[in-house]
Amino acid sequence: MKFGVLVFPGSNCDHDTYNVLAEVIHQPVTFLWHESSDLENCDAILVPGGFAYGDYLRTGAIARFAPIMQSVKTFAAAGGPVLGICNGFQILCESGLLPGALMRNAGLKYICKQVHLRVETTDSPFTHTLRAGKVLKMPIGHMEGNYFCDAATLAQLERERRIAFRYATPAGDVTPEANPNGSLGNIAGVLNEGRNVLGMMPHPDRSSETLLGSADGLRIFDSLVTSLAIR
Repeated sequence: MKFGVLVFPGSNCDHDTYNVLAEVIHQPVTFLWHESSDLENCDAILVPGGFAYGDYLRTGAIARFAPIMQSVKTFAAAGGPVLGICNGFQILCESGLLPGALMRNAGLKYICKQVHLRVETTDSPFTHTLRAGKVLKMPIGHMEGNYFCDAATLAQLERERRIAFRYATPAGDVTPEANPNGSLGNIAGVLNEGRNVLGMMPHPDRSSETLLGSADGLRIFDSLVTSLAIR
């Protein structure tokens, strides 16, 4: 199997994501430049965090028009797995690959800290080796992480169990105090209808080695690798 990590001007977590794949779980991985349309026969695509195109206009608003994203949309439509982390989540929403939008944090301040998130569904390539209710510890680092969608979309996400993660306490309770950015329903990550596209604000790439304070993020990468191996 082969992984592709997108690179936009302003990406700053591309090397973090690449490192996890290449050095921690020892999988073939390549960088994919934003101006290219070639996914180089990758089996999974990762859209990393950062500030694509400087976050001018709106987070992800320019990146959605990059040639590489047109190929990613075709790839996802054919069932290919796509994981968007932080700015990658924002780009996937702007591209129409995921519902909703990421707005300014409720406190209008950039937040960088460790948070806890509860696994809400195991029915996806990214979570199938986890247990529903499992609490993971990962860092966030964002200004626009406040997830929002309309009432009909939220009801659909709930009904179809497409909310992948919610911000929670270490004990797994979903409370207002555990919500770092004001996200609707404490939502930290969502899936598309096909369940092959996941966007999440917390950083599994920054929590895949114990020396970083948590290795819980590795569980998501391991789940994806296992899913690809049995396809």
